Formats: sequence, C-alpha cells, structure tokens
Amino acid sequence: MVRSLLSAVGKEIRGMHEAAYLLAAFALLSQLLALVRDRLLAGSFGASHTLDVYYAAFRIPDLLFATVASLLSLYALLPVLSRLEQERPGLVISFLRQALLWFFGAMGVVAGVAFVFAPQLVALVAPGLVATGGDNLVLLTRILLLQPILLGASNILANLTQLRHRFVLYSVSPLLYNLGIIFGILVLYPYMGLMGLAWGVVLGALMHLLVQAPYFRAEPAGEPLPLRQFMRYLREVLVLSVPRTLALSANQISLLVLTALASFLSAGSISVFMFAWNLQAVPLTIIGVSYSVAAFPTLSRLFAGGSTREFAAHVETALRHVLFWAVPATVLIIVLRAQLVRVILGSGAFDWAATRLVAAALALLIVSLLAQSIKMLISRAYYAAGNTRKPFYFALANVVVSIGGAVTLAALFHESPFVRFFIESLLRVSDLAGTTVLTLALALALGAIVECTLALWAFSRDFQLLGTSALWRLSFQSFAAAIIGGACAYGALGIAGLYVDINTALGIFTQGLCGGLVGLLSVAAVLWLLKTPELFEVWDAFARKFKDTPPVALEPSDIS
Repeated sequence: MVRSLLSAVGKEIRGMHEAAYLLAAFALLSQLLALVRDRLLAGSFGASHTLDVYYAAFRIPDLLFATVASLLSLYALLPVLSRLEQERPGLVISFLRQALLWFFGAMGVVAGVAFVFAPQLVALVAPGLVATGGDNLVLLTRILLLQPILLGASNILANLTQLRHRFVLYSVSPLLYNLGIIFGILVLYPYMGLMGLAWGVVLGALMHLLVQAPYFRAEPAGEPLPLRQFMRYLREVLVLSVPRTLALSANQISLLVLTALASFLSAGSISVFMFAWNLQAVPLTIIGVSYSVAAFPTLSRLFAGGSTREFAAHVETALRHVLFWAVPATVLIIVLRAQLVRVILGSGAFDWAATRLVAAALALLIVSLLAQSIKMLISRAYYAAGNTRKPFYFALANVVVSIGGAVTLAALFHESPFVRFFIESLLRVSDLAGTTVLTLALALALGAIVECTLALWAFSRDFQLLGTSALWRLSFQSFAAAIIGGACAYGALGIAGLYVDINTALGIFTQGLCGGLVGLLSVAAVLWLLKTPELFEVWDAFARKFKDTPPVALEPSDIS
C-alpha cells in the first residue's frame, strides 16, 4: 500500500489541457476547503469587528512572504537547479540545503524585527482598529509571523518536488494548509480564543512544509558546495527573482493599503472585502492559475530552444482557453452571486445584510476575472522568456490605479449623491449601511483590468501573438454565449423562486442550482451551435488518455 501511495505521489502531469484540468481539480479541492473555512468563520463571527482583526493580522506576514520568502521562488530557482542537475547532479541538494539554511537565517531576522515592532506596524496596517482591537491585532500578527517562514521553506522544497516530478505531492500541500486552519477554528478556538485561529494557520503552514520534508531528507547529501560557488548561483537566482518578488509585493501593498482604508469604515468592512476576495479566488485559481502554471514548463522549453513562433502560439492557445472559461464564468457568477454567497457563507452570525454586501463586492471583483487570469498567463510567459522586469512594471501600474482609485472613489461615494446612488442601485444595496467598502472592490478590479491591458499590449508587441482573428472570434462567441446563458440563468432563478422557499437554506440552494444548470447548459448549447473549436478541444482533452509532457507544480503563492 505504501509503495502504491509513493507511486501515485510521483505521477507526472501530461498534456497542457490535461495538466490544466488536473491542476484545476487539485485547486478546486483546495478552494472547497477554503470555502468550508470561510463558512465556519462567517457562521462563528459574521461580518464583525472580531473578524476584521483576524483578517488584518495577515497583512504584515503576507507582505513578508511576498517580499522575502518568495525570493527563492520556483520560477527563479528551478532554471538554475535544472542546469546544476545536468552539469553536476550532486550539487543540487547541497545548494538547496545551503539555501534553506540562509533562508531561515534571513527570515528569522526579518520576522524578529517585525515581532518587536508589531505595535507600530499594525498601527499603519489597520489604524482604524488599533483603538478597539489593538492588543489582539498585535498578538495575532506576532503568531502569524511564523507562517511566511514555514511557507517560504516549503517553497524552497517545492523546487526539488518539481525537479523530481512529484507534482501530486506538492498539490496536497494547499489541502493540508486549509485543514490546519479549519482545525484551528473547530478545535483550538473554543479553548484559546483568537489565538487558536492564528495557531491553526501556523499548523496548516507547518503541514504544508512537512509533507515534502521526508522526500527532501531521503535525497543523498551530495558534495559540499563552496561558499563562493554557492553565492554565485544565489546571485543568479536573485537577479531573476527580485523583479518577480517586487511584483508579488505590489499586489500585497495594494491589499495592505485597502485594508487600512477599510479599517476606517463601518465594523465588518474588512470582513466583507476579504470574504468577497476569497470567493473570487475560487474561479481565478481554477481558471487563471491552472492554465498559466500548466503552460509554464512548455513555454520555458520552447523559448530556451529558440522556437519563438511556437512560444507565441502556445500562449495564444492557453489564452483562448482562459477566455473560453472566464467570460461565461464571470456573467454566471454575477447573476448567481446572492445564491452563491448565501449557500457558501450563510450560517450562524452571517446575516442577510452581510450576504448582500459580500455579493455586491463579489460582483465587482469578478468583473476582473478574465483580466486577472490573462495577466497571470502573460506574467508566466515573460518568466519563461527570462524577463521578470516587465511583470513588475505591470503590477506597479495596478498598485497606482487600485490605491488611487480607492481613495478617489471613496471620496466621490461620500461627496457625490449621484455616484453613490448609481453604485448602490446597480447592485441593489441602497437600503444597507456600510456600502462604502464596495468602492475598494471596484478599485481593485479597475487596477487588474489596467494591468491586464498593459501586459497584453506589451506581449503582443514583443512576440507578435499569432491568430488574433481567432481570439476576436472566440471573444464574440464567448460573450454572446455568456449573455444568453446569464439571461437564461436569471429567468430560471425567477421561475424557481415561485416554487421553493428562498428563506431557507435548501430553498436558496435549489434556486441557485436550477439557475446555474440552466445557465451552463445554455452557454454550452450556444457554443455548440456556433461550432466553437475550444468546446470540442475541451471535450477531446477530457476524453483522451494522458500523454507524456513535462510535469508542473504550484507554489504557495499560486494556491493558498
């Protein structure tokens, strides 16, 4: 049995579409656990001040992960390890062991400084919460500083996981991470209070690391790597990694500033924003992350081999399938937003007002689903081409638009009755308090759209994307199918509402299920009538057996 398990763990991923769908399956499992996690949090606390404190406590640790722990990322470290594996295989493990030692030293110092200055840091991150929950916020932040250390170490081990083709092994890590958080909610919180929630996160991060540790320890130690040689390889990694790390940091800075703004709004605003953010992460992970990560190994191989036309064609193929999935998903989620939020989060202290606010924020964030998915794909295409600078520039534009847009929209929301009336009426929340938080979601969506536009324009100019007529054709077909599917789903919601009691959990679930099925079938029917090639490619990918292709793996920054 153990041998069979080890064999399953070492199984390779095969075919770009098949790899994307298998990645999507693991991502879906992880996101389902994340939804269970959020439902437990929503049911226990609702959109409340307590949950605001919990979410705000992640901002400093997440920023440290993006700025320091991600320096030795898979995308920068793996090319160096691949070359070492070919030239001197014994040096791979020696280099990783030394890199792990240096990482623990550097991260320990940085986390120690953050631990000491936590009171001052949280006053910058969530100034609106300091007066009412400052002590708890400092305590949770200090505990959560262990998370970037553990996830960063797991990130380093992931390079060996990728090198040895152990994709399934690493795909289990996000599942264990969320299981640790759920354990903290169900078991530790009743005994330890908010500290129990934080220690559950740390437990999840520890399991994320430990599941890979036995395989790392089983590797032969190899010959020692001289310090001068190690530093030469490390500099090579950092040259590639620093721009990507800055891009990740830019996204975290946006979230950090928006959290600070939300802390001045009504109680529960941070919770509403983070619930919506986590919900939109589900389709983003399944669509955007899956295709971008699945395409990365082939893109690296094609560019390294000088096949730039095939490189661009491969990006276009992935882009078409991202477009194929993301456009209908966006429209259907907007139509079904209230049912989705209520079914997933609606329990205990999470009331109908909170449901409507989260649903409205989700509708605004999901508008950028296609943009976020495309920019993920384009960023990894640039990484495969050895250009890590441009994705940073695109992310920087996102930060400027997101933060500037949030400040501007929030001011307009309070000073202009027309703007407030338009947004609230469009999303049907005019009778609710605390709607200012919606401006933060809208600003974040606008930032993602600007980043995507710049990335797509630059990549098209640099690599002359092939078959642009096919992209325009698919854009029209997907948009038409999505609109018709959304209209059919909306009609099905109304009809189902006549026959079920939507004031009960079963009733709202049944209504949403009917609307979703009708919408999906309508989208598929329209695409079939239009003879959309991507529909048949998807069917073929599911129908045929897997064929050999390079394996892929995810980073903690890909799925969390």
